[in-house]
Amino acid sequence: MCDRQPLVDDNSWQTGDMGRIRRWAPRMVGIAVTVACLIGAARLLWPQPGLDEQPGSTARQLAFVRESLDGGSDSAAQELFPEGYVFSNVLYGLAWTQAAHTDARLRDDALREARWALARAESDEGRAIFSPGLQPAYGVFWAGWTNWLRGAILSVDDTVTAEVQRFSTRTAEIARAFSATETPFLQAYPGQAWPVDSTVAIASLRLHDKLFTSTYAPVVDRWLEQARSRVDPATGLLPHQVSPVDGSPATGARATSQTVIHRFLPEIDPGFANSQYSLYRDEFLAYPAGFGPALREYPRGVDGGGDVDSGPLIAGISLSATVVAQGAARVNGDSDLAAAIGAEGELLGLPIGLPGSKRYAFGSMPIGDAFVVWSSTARLLTEPATLVERELRWWWRLPWLGVLLLIAIAPWASTLIRRTRGHPPTSDATPTAQPVR
Repeated sequence: MCDRQPLVDDNSWQTGDMGRIRRWAPRMVGIAVTVACLIGAARLLWPQPGLDEQPGSTARQLAFVRESLDGGSDSAAQELFPEGYVFSNVLYGLAWTQAAHTDARLRDDALREARWALARAESDEGRAIFSPGLQPAYGVFWAGWTNWLRGAILSVDDTVTAEVQRFSTRTAEIARAFSATETPFLQAYPGQAWPVDSTVAIASLRLHDKLFTSTYAPVVDRWLEQARSRVDPATGLLPHQVSPVDGSPATGARATSQTVIHRFLPEIDPGFANSQYSLYRDEFLAYPAGFGPALREYPRGVDGGGDVDSGPLIAGISLSATVVAQGAARVNGDSDLAAAIGAEGELLGLPIGLPGSKRYAFGSMPIGDAFVVWSSTARLLTEPATLVERELRWWWRLPWLGVLLLIAIAPWASTLIRRTRGHPPTSDATPTAQPVR
């Protein structure tokens, strides 16, 4: 007789392997979901920098924005909205100068990169869509933002005579334009005026007087008096868009312009800024369905649609305005709101941190990263920051943590239910191989 060995059915082993895969695949997905939720919770709870600090990832964020600009992200942003090219470069340069004020070790890099960004904003491509026939030349948007960046560079290093002279010349041109008209809100494009643009330009006059000889206080004071008389009657805030003739409100206050206005008003007049910021907070700060804080695009009780400025609205919330509101909160001494928006950004912004860079939304919208790093490094250049205690819901994190908890346990719900009912867990045993006769 010969020894007979049992033969193993290959199909039976394959069936067992597939069974194990089917049982373990959901578990692996569940583990990944739970870990992602734990990371999200840690990001939400992680302490945010104070008003005199900035995120530790600032240099890596700026590295990503620079890489994107080298790849043409400013031209791509120009296709999304008219000021995309200028904003992409100016915000990058401003973030560097702000970072250098907080961390002196960044000074040399900041000056190099900010000057590079200013040259791009003032290039033919940067001026292409603006009208040279306006006063100031190319309109108050282009003139104001480029002049503010030039002044910010000089706030880091004012030893280059040519740069000082250029800043003096451009500031004088802006001042003449405001002095020559009865409206405080100059045109950015022919026949179109937005108060936010003039606010930036006036701030550059105040910055000039802070850095050099006090020259433009009468122009600034006149502007403040005129602006106070042309607020939106419904909210008491500076309006979104105005008549280019007399500056009377044409469109009520909106968050996309208000957040930028409140980044610059404290540079101009802290008293007026404080009263306006309080109104802004009352009208626009929201907690939709208990989540937030976030910024409504329209004041309380007003509904409207999104546009190229606000982006798509979610429950009336403008994500772009909420991002920029972090910078407004920082310069207005609203540390709790600034920290809350920063923490929400780390949770919802889908940040990817690498050794040499950090990006949000998987790096799909570099102009958004430019706004984030400009806002997260925001600091006053003309006045010392003052902490102001303002109300914020102490429990604002709880709804976010509750959602993360539900998502984290969802993959394990059926297992938990079986165990609470006394059912044994499903066996992972592999079928025993049977001899083939």
